[in-house]
Amino acid sequence: MIRDYDLIVIGSGPSGRRAAVQAAKLGRSVLVVERNARLGGVSVHTGTIPSKTLRETVLNLTGWRERGFYGLAYRVKQDIAAGDLTNRLTKTLDHEVEGLKHQFVRNHVHMLHGAARFLDSHLLEVTIEAGETVVLRGERIVIAVGTNPHRPENIPFDGRTVVDSDGIIDLQKLPNSLAVIGAGVIGVEYATIFSALDVRVTLIEPRESFLDFIDRELLGEFIHQLRDRGVTFRLGDPVEEIVMEHGQPVVMLAGGRRVRAEMVLYTAGRVGATDTLDLPRCGLEVDSRGRLKVNPQTFQTSVPHIYATGDVIGFPSLASTSMEQGRIAACHAFGESLPPAPRFFPYGIYSVPEISTVGMSEEEVRRRHIPYEVGLARFSETSRGHIMGLQGGLLKMIVSLKTAKLLGVHIVGEGATELVHIGQAVLNLHGTLDYFLENTFNYPTLAEAYKIAALDAWNRMTPRTVGREEASIENASTAEAAE
Repeated sequence: MIRDYDLIVIGSGPSGRRAAVQAAKLGRSVLVVERNARLGGVSVHTGTIPSKTLRETVLNLTGWRERGFYGLAYRVKQDIAAGDLTNRLTKTLDHEVEGLKHQFVRNHVHMLHGAARFLDSHLLEVTIEAGETVVLRGERIVIAVGTNPHRPENIPFDGRTVVDSDGIIDLQKLPNSLAVIGAGVIGVEYATIFSALDVRVTLIEPRESFLDFIDRELLGEFIHQLRDRGVTFRLGDPVEEIVMEHGQPVVMLAGGRRVRAEMVLYTAGRVGATDTLDLPRCGLEVDSRGRLKVNPQTFQTSVPHIYATGDVIGFPSLASTSMEQGRIAACHAFGESLPPAPRFFPYGIYSVPEISTVGMSEEEVRRRHIPYEVGLARFSETSRGHIMGLQGGLLKMIVSLKTAKLLGVHIVGEGATELVHIGQAVLNLHGTLDYFLENTFNYPTLAEAYKIAALDAWNRMTPRTVGREEASIENASTAEAAE
């Protein structure tokens, strides 16, 4: 017997669950097929939530946020073991899964655990427990299967000394040294998290640069902070092979250098988890990385009633944007009109320190030949920064010289992924520098950095010759006068 649904969603990650709930709220019958035993997808079990939970645990147990006052030797817990990191992770993941189950039940979304494959463009066969199969028919289908780590055949993964970004979550012992291959977002996040644990980290990237979508000045500040902590960079030197010597992996680089470490983390790319879907049966093809091409406005594939959302379609591969893609796909599938999506969305890198950016970088502004000015504020210029003992942190604001409109905001430092939303709102509302100059910010807060940066930009844009120090003092005295 074939089960019939208005919408079948393959995958229960951020985009899949948002598509399912949105369609259910439109009164449609919805089924979510999840191949793993627990709901949530990569985001909950090996990606977004685990890595951010690990980061928060490390910062708390090491006392990282207090070292500005008490010195580099300060520790909340002296001897941190792998179990200390996984205890909090287990509780967090259990909470996420239960919350997702409750959301599905509340919205009458049906669930089925099993591996799906296409029989044709509407029919799916799902293999469940004990090899039993169920045939489903979907009027509309959303492919939201996410990605898997790229695992080249020449890398000797063993799950203990050579691991990928999924395997690092299950580590049994903290290494004294770590070589991270691949300086993408995942590699940078884990490299800095382990560095905060006082693990000796070497970051290896075959290209001469990394995180190319980040403003170069911001990235320079980030690299400077990491070098001060002892992180070693090996850029522009491809990996030839990994060999084992005396039970430890040694990374052999093309330039002749050798990087010895107790553990190697390979994070050089991910591939769409589409290999088991039998996509040719429904008329779809994938690229060399297993990703699907879609209409960027509707998220339809080349088969109009089949949609694809989330990491399986590639950049930007963010949980936040994936959720919005799922919602848009479900609305379009059932004829619901939507307002155009906001032009600007924030990008967050949960490294130590955090990086977050929204709008155009200085490099992009220059490529477009837009006359501009820049305003800078260091967190150490804010009273809140002094209270928190922050030694680093930078907020950069880019403003149009012609219109004074905000063009971009780029932040590195504590709370960057939270602070960026102020800039995002002003950007999407077509705001100008005046918003930051004329509005009042809570005092003392790190958000005051927006006003300091705005004053810095304004001083550069006007004939006045007020220095940055004066701008900072003026901002602080404004708050003090109000008390």
